Amino acid sequence: MTASPATELNEAVVTLLASVPTGLLIDGQWRPSASGKTFEVEDPSTGEVLLSVADAGAADGAAALDAAVAAQEEWAATSPRFRAEILRRAFDMVIARADDFALLMTLEMGKPLAEARGEVTYGAEFLRWFSEEASRSFGRYSSNPEGTAQILVQKKPVGPCLLITPWNFPLAMATRKIAPAIAAGCTMVLKPANLTPLTSHLFAQVLIEAGLPAGVLNVVSTTDAGGVTGPLIQDNRLRKLSFTGSTPVGKRLLADASANVLRTSMELGGNAPFLVFEDADLDAAVDGAMAAKLRNMGEACTAANRFLVHESVADEFATKFAAKMAAMTLGRGTEPETKVGPLIDAKSRDKVHSLVSDALADGARAVTGGAPADGPGYFYQPTVLAGVEPGARILTEEIFGPVAPIVTFKNEDEAVALANDTEYGLVAYVFTKDHNRGLRMANRIETGMMGLNAGVISNAAAPFGGVKQSGLGREGSLEGIEEYQYTQYIGFPNPNNA
Repeated sequence: MTASPATELNEAVVTLLASVPTGLLIDGQWRPSASGKTFEVEDPSTGEVLLSVADAGAADGAAALDAAVAAQEEWAATSPRFRAEILRRAFDMVIARADDFALLMTLEMGKPLAEARGEVTYGAEFLRWFSEEASRSFGRYSSNPEGTAQILVQKKPVGPCLLITPWNFPLAMATRKIAPAIAAGCTMVLKPANLTPLTSHLFAQVLIEAGLPAGVLNVVSTTDAGGVTGPLIQDNRLRKLSFTGSTPVGKRLLADASANVLRTSMELGGNAPFLVFEDADLDAAVDGAMAAKLRNMGEACTAANRFLVHESVADEFATKFAAKMAAMTLGRGTEPETKVGPLIDAKSRDKVHSLVSDALADGARAVTGGAPADGPGYFYQPTVLAGVEPGARILTEEIFGPVAPIVTFKNEDEAVALANDTEYGLVAYVFTKDHNRGLRMANRIETGMMGLNAGVISNAAAPFGGVKQSGLGREGSLEGIEEYQYTQYIGFPNPNNA
């Protein structure tokens, strides 16, 4: 008699959770917190506890930084090829365990398994990309203009780094920071989000198995983020801070980092405009809107937040978009038919509903959705709102849920003005058949990234980051490793003049 799919899944979950380290990784060893405290990690689709993990305090953070500092000199002296091969082995190991990583992300974060598998592919690619970049980060050698001296420029690792990752992409946000740090020769203290620390723990264990030396990566999961990271940022041995999260928290961290003039990388909030012009292929625009809105249930800084649609096609776009949104099946991410999983917690669901309720009260109408879903878990109906007025709260705050507010515009200038009417500038999406107009939008819209007739543009080979209050620095691509290096210049007399 064969086991049922549900029984097989339950057995896989039990086996997987048993393989996840639940301690703190400090100097190559998983250990309990100094206080002995733990915290629970829940499944947002059911509210059930998955695991309890060690809850780090200030003493644990200090021990993690001590380990990173102690390992830095020897790690920086390793060859680029040595570091590259660790990253390549880690890539192979993550891909080999893709089902495990996907299931673990679905359990602790809620996204459907198909999306989680996509994140494994995306997140693992940073390991492969930076394994190749490790040995391609060159300095230069040249003569000064006068011909009297030689200029030698080399790239060196900045030193111990504090990496703070969010809950929404548990694997990709870790690999996007850890991989370039390893490639550059930096040691690290990683503070994953307490809502989704399990994937980071499993990934850290994979790095150990791939040969990463003790102390190079240290992991301190905690419910007291400020109590752990605050003292680390004040410690003059720390050399870099990389943070992905909200703009208000990023601003506070930047202020704290200024005391020691830390190198900083900040990937902060977004309020992405999605522009649909009158000449757009509406079916392609709707498909792009689905991808840009519903990826990760809308819980992404790159999610389309404001749908700006030319008045001549707004009704048709809204009707087609709403039909596709209404057809999405809500459910636990492990169910094969699920297209939209739960939001991360009750607080997030309540905020999304507050934004929708405010918009409806101000005269918007729900073309589809508009309310939390019944039953257990933190589900919200995929929602399309039409008739949203410019200036509405839902257009100024990051929604972080499966809700699409539509605003109309009359001409290109008005579209640009609406798109730029935000303090954020992470990404924008533009749908038009006019190639020249698309390039004009890239020039006129204040954004670090733009999708032209595309709803998803993230790629390890592309520089990810924003302008204005969406952050500083870039992750991925050629620029990604430079965030973990400083430039050193050595000058000496021209040997030809000796």
